[in-house]
Amino acid sequence: VRIKMNFGEALELLKKGEKVCREGWNGKKMYITLKPGYPDGINCNEATAKAHNIPVGTNIVYCPYLEMKTADNKLVPWLASQTDVLAEDWMEVA
Repeated sequence: VRIKMNFGEALELLKKGEKVCREGWNGKKMYITLKPGYPDGINCNEATAKAHNIPVGTNIVYCPYLEMKTADNKLVPWLASQTDVLAEDWMEVA
C-alpha cells in the first residue's frame, strides 16, 4: 500500500485496474474504481429507458467513469472534488 500518493498517481493506478481510496476513508472500506464503460453499448433496462424516455432495450454506449463503493456497500458514479484532486493522501486498496 502506497500512502501519501497524489491524485495523478491514484488515477494511473485506476487506469491499470486497481482500486484507490483516501486515507480517511480506509476504516469505512470505501474505494474508487474505474469502470470501463460499454464502448459497444448495452441494452438499457426499464429504469434507464424511463429516465431517458426511450424504449427498453435501446442500445446505449456508456463512456468510462469513476465509481465509488460506499460505506454502506452501494455503488455510485463518483466525481472528484477540488479537495480530492489536490489531496496527497490517496492509497491503493489491497
